[in-house]
Amino acid sequence: MEKFYYEQIKQDTKTGARAGILHTPHGDILTPTFMPVGTQATVKGVTPASLKDAKSQIILANTYHLYMRPGDEIVKKAGGLHKFMAWDRPILTDSGGFQVFSLAKLNKIKDDGVYFNSHVDGSLHFITPEKAIDIENNLGADIIMAFDQCSPYGADYAESKIAMERTLKWLDRCYIHHKNSEQALFPIVQGNMFKDLRATSLRETIPYAKYGIAIGGLSVGEPKNIMYDIMDSMLPNYPTHIPRYLMGVGSPDCLIEGMRRGIDMFDCVLATRVGRNGTALTETGKVVVRNGAYREDFTPLDETCDCYACRNYTKAYLRHMINVGEMMGGMMISLHNITYLNRLMARAREAILQDSFTEFAQEFYAKTGDTYPKFN
Repeated sequence: MEKFYYEQIKQDTKTGARAGILHTPHGDILTPTFMPVGTQATVKGVTPASLKDAKSQIILANTYHLYMRPGDEIVKKAGGLHKFMAWDRPILTDSGGFQVFSLAKLNKIKDDGVYFNSHVDGSLHFITPEKAIDIENNLGADIIMAFDQCSPYGADYAESKIAMERTLKWLDRCYIHHKNSEQALFPIVQGNMFKDLRATSLRETIPYAKYGIAIGGLSVGEPKNIMYDIMDSMLPNYPTHIPRYLMGVGSPDCLIEGMRRGIDMFDCVLATRVGRNGTALTETGKVVVRNGAYREDFTPLDETCDCYACRNYTKAYLRHMINVGEMMGGMMISLHNITYLNRLMARAREAILQDSFTEFAQEFYAKTGDTYPKFN
């Protein structure tokens, strides 16, 4: 039997939402699922034990950052990411392509690869598709991404087409070079905000999508209604026998709308980033605990949540922690936010199994009000 395979359990009859199971060597993943981001081989402020308590099934680590520090060879010597970061469940690593283009002080993109200066010390590096695969092989995640070029939002048609076509060429090289049967390679669909480029990219990418397929280059600054329109255009042409992963998306409303449009896997830094800044995601929308309104609010962040933070602390206490700069505040709210998103995905999955996803989505928006605007 394959080490990696996907089972679709149920397709919602009124939307593109679906429930499934992705089998991996480090455990099964019930989909749809949200993946907390552990950029530097740690989810900021949240321990692996707490992630398990929050019901996280899989986490993401960043290839570019780990290549920079401590170096992929060191991670390999440590026994790979699972041992290095003490996480025995599935791990996904991105290709590092987005960071090369967005974080590097200087970069020069050529068909053979990318020359760039490190954002850490300015040192010169050259990454080819083959080099990206070698780095990901050393890191040892269960799921790895093909090296791609993400064109920025606002790029014109010609620039977007070049990036999309280069991504396809690099995908072929990644596919040929990747030999590790312990890792599932996901290709990435690009094409910016142009539907015909997206259609071409999806069609040409599918033959390489043995274990899963990713949609990149969305949630990069475009209005949400544009992102949803692009996703609507791709939905009829997705393969059904593999999971679909929407990269870099994690706000509750985008998870709802992504699932509606057939997405199975999501990741985002939002849960921990806004948590460190004092914003909680709750059943009734966002709660900004640093606000004065919570100075004497001795209720939990979310009355319906059973996470450690909600069982033990009040908004008033967490507001105090945030406002005096104590790390406890950010840690607790980050843990709560991850727990909330995992619960949201689990409830969505149950709704799909009951063929009631539309009602579930309507209830979500009714509870959160205008906090998360709805797009159809």
